[in-house]
Amino acid sequence: IVLNLDSLPSDPLLLILSFLDFRDLVSCSLVSRRLNELTGHNPLWKVLCKKHWLLAEADKSHRGQSWKELFREFYIDLGRYIDHYSMLKESWENLKSYLGQKCPRMIASLKDGAKEEELDAIEAQIGCKLPNDYRCSYRIHNGQKLVVPGLMGSMALSNHYRSEDLLDIETAAGGFQQRKGMRQCLPLTFCFHTGLSQYMALESVEGRVHSEIFYHCPDQLAQDPSAIDMFITGSNFTEWFTSYVQNVVTGEYPIIRDQIFRYVHDKKCVATTGDITVSVSTSFLPELSSVHPPHFFFTYRIRIEMARSALPESACQLDSRYWKITNANGNVEEVRGPGVVGEFPVMTPGKVHEYASCTTFSTTSEHMEGHYTFHQLKNKEEIFDVSIPRFYMVCPPFRESAVRSGALSPLRSTSPHNAVSEAPVGLFNNDNSADTDDFEEEEQLDMNVAGHGGRSHTRTHTQARAQKPKSK
Repeated sequence: IVLNLDSLPSDPLLLILSFLDFRDLVSCSLVSRRLNELTGHNPLWKVLCKKHWLLAEADKSHRGQSWKELFREFYIDLGRYIDHYSMLKESWENLKSYLGQKCPRMIASLKDGAKEEELDAIEAQIGCKLPNDYRCSYRIHNGQKLVVPGLMGSMALSNHYRSEDLLDIETAAGGFQQRKGMRQCLPLTFCFHTGLSQYMALESVEGRVHSEIFYHCPDQLAQDPSAIDMFITGSNFTEWFTSYVQNVVTGEYPIIRDQIFRYVHDKKCVATTGDITVSVSTSFLPELSSVHPPHFFFTYRIRIEMARSALPESACQLDSRYWKITNANGNVEEVRGPGVVGEFPVMTPGKVHEYASCTTFSTTSEHMEGHYTFHQLKNKEEIFDVSIPRFYMVCPPFRESAVRSGALSPLRSTSPHNAVSEAPVGLFNNDNSADTDDFEEEEQLDMNVAGHGGRSHTRTHTQARAQKPKSK
C-alpha cells in the first residue's frame, strides 16, 4: 500500500504539526495543497498567539480575525522581538497589576509604547544599535515621566534620598555618554535627587561587556577622571528588568507609602526568642560606595515583633544592643550600646517596632549578629536577651576600571582592613508604622540628564564619609 499525504487522516497530521514552531508551519504550508489547508488550522495558531503574543480569546473576538491572521498582524509589527516579547510583556503586566493595587499613582507615570520609527531615529541620533530586548520593552512602555517616586525603586536615609525613574528613550538619548571612561553608555534610570543612573553598555569598549547594566563608580583616588569602576546590576536588559519585577511582585521589595524600597530579605534571617521575633533585610547603596578607596555602604532594616498570643504580663522594654561584626577576612568587632537609634521601644502583645540603620566597611562582605537586652515591665530586675539573626551584606559584582588596571579586571576583594561604622537612619523608627521622609510629590520634572555623569556620586560619597556613624 502506497501512502501519501492526501490519504492520511487529518488528526495525526494536526498532532504532528502542533509540535512545530511558526516558521516550520509556514514552510509546511508551501509543500502541498493538503498541508497548506492543515497548517491554517485555527487551534495551531491559537497556541502560537498565546505563546508568543500572550493573546486570549477576548483579543480574537475584539478584532474579528482568525488566529492565523492575528498572529500574522502581530508578527509584522513585532516579529523582530518574538524571542523577547512574551517574557517582557508578562513582566510589565504583572508589575502593573501589582502596582495597581499597592501604589496606583505610579502606574499613571508610565508612558505609552514608542513606535518603531522613533526607536530607529534614536539609533541614528546616538550612532549605536539598541539591544532588541531593550527596544521590545520600549515598544510596550516608553519608560515613565520624570516623577517622584520612581518605578525602579527608592531608598531613604536621614539625610539622603534616592528614587530611580525608568527613563523614556528620548531622555535616555539626551544622556548618552561619549566621554572617555563612559563611551557608548546609555542611561536606563535617573534619580533627580542624587543624579545617579544605571547605564547599559551599547558596545564592548573600555573593559565593558555589550548589554551589561551597571552603576558607574568614579575612582576617588585617580588623577584620571576616566578611571571609572562598575557595580554590575545585570548582564542584559531582560534579566535586569524581569528580575527586578519579580522582586517587586513577590513582595521581596516592600511597598512603603507608595514607594518601592529595594530592601532584600533573606527568609532564613529570622530569629524568635520566646514571644519576640526579629527579622532583618538589607540594601546596598552604590551612590555612597566606591571601589577605590574600598568603601561599601549598606543599610539594614530590622523588624521587632511581639506575638499577638503573648500574655499581657510579657510586656517588656528594650534596654541595650550587642553586635558581633565579622568581615570578609575574619576580623571581628564587638559593639555594645544603649537602645536602638536613640530609642527604647516598649513591646506589648502584637506590637511591631521597625527601624533602619547603616554600616560601612572596606572588604567586599561582612556579616552581623547579636542580641537585644530587655527587661520585663512588671519587674525591672528581670532581664533577658533576644537574638538578632546573622545577616550577610555582600557587595554586588564589580569590575575595576580598564584605565587603571590596563585590562579587564576580575572581581576581587579589596583592603584587608575592615572599617565598620554604623549610623541611625530616620526611616522605620515609629512603632506600628513604616514612615519614610515625606517624598510624595508627583509633579513632572522638566529635566535633561545629558552629561550628569558622576558629579553627584562624589558629593554623596563625601556626605557618607562625613557622617562618622556610630553603631545602633
